Amino acid sequence: MTGKRKWHSLIDKVYRPRNLELAWAAVRANKGAPGVDQQTIEQFEARKDLELLQLHTELKDDRYRPLPVRRVMIPKPDGRERPLGVPAVRDRVAQQALRQVLEPIFEAKFLDVSHGFRKGRSTKTALKQVWKQIRQGDRLIVEVDFQSFFDTIDQELVIDAVAEEVADGRVLRLIRSILRSGVNTTGGFEETETGTPQGGVISPLLANITLHRLDADLTAQGYRTVRYADDLVITCGNRREAEEALDRVRSVAAGLRLTLHPGKTKIVHVGEGFDFLGYTLKKGYSLYAVPRRKKIESFKDKVREITRRDRPLNLRMLIGDLNPVVRGWGQHFAKALVKSLFWKLDRWICRRIRAFITRRTRNTLHRRLPDGVLFRDRGLVSLWRLYLKAHA
Repeated sequence: MTGKRKWHSLIDKVYRPRNLELAWAAVRANKGAPGVDQQTIEQFEARKDLELLQLHTELKDDRYRPLPVRRVMIPKPDGRERPLGVPAVRDRVAQQALRQVLEPIFEAKFLDVSHGFRKGRSTKTALKQVWKQIRQGDRLIVEVDFQSFFDTIDQELVIDAVAEEVADGRVLRLIRSILRSGVNTTGGFEETETGTPQGGVISPLLANITLHRLDADLTAQGYRTVRYADDLVITCGNRREAEEALDRVRSVAAGLRLTLHPGKTKIVHVGEGFDFLGYTLKKGYSLYAVPRRKKIESFKDKVREITRRDRPLNLRMLIGDLNPVVRGWGQHFAKALVKSLFWKLDRWICRRIRAFITRRTRNTLHRRLPDGVLFRDRGLVSLWRLYLKAHA
């Protein structure tokens, strides 16, 4: 697809039965909690054929109306909370079906500087690119932080950006209905006149569409940019270039009606260290990355929650709950400079388990559970072994 030609008559591709089947398969694989209608993945699956037929008919007849999303509050490491929107299962299927049609169109347009939520790209590819640019001599880093990005996206600008490629009015109305579906909170229903809900299946794509204008502008000006969703850094060779890049970001962000966080948007030297995608990257004698302190504390908070004394679990169940958390966090950070950290965290997790057993059973079982037994015989995932495997 080249030139200014737009895509017409896409809605029939959205509600095509095969597309809905594929969308349902993706939603089922991602699992997730029920929305406001309290319908679970399992309940939807039990009547899948009827649900997909009804969704097909409503989309085809232009009668589909998404339910409000269910708001849940997720704790942040600093003690605050961030809102997460959970759409109903049927609405997740509809969003996924729409995403599957729109994504190939915009993938042809997106630039290499964008790494978030794209096939073949990840946090690892983003970090690798930043690493490469620093090794090539860039020493000043422009850290860009958008204030409440997903909550403040201008919905009309999003739709206008989609309309640059898509001329199907029904697809545009469908996007608007998803954005305007509202949210159910403990206090009742709230309208959503700005933003796109974190947790919505199509939200990452809409975020990339919104920020593509910033990618294109900075790239055209020759700035070396790396972006993952709304997490953005620009690597520069000198102070003047960094200041000009930051001015450019401010200008484009204002045109997108986005606000930069005044305290977190800044220019730093790589020797001071900077934060990107959960890591602190820094150059001393060599260039290295470590997990951010907040990420370590967040991980430890999850372990503490799982090993709470009042949880009615035996040792097997406890380790079953711990392993996915340990494995996921460990695999994410295993390539960083974490040799000593992972060893210490392994020891700390074992102490938490023994303390849990002591409090729950009030017997001497904990004395028969040294670290080696927990890892070797009881199947506890070891961060240290994840590190060794990543560096083998």
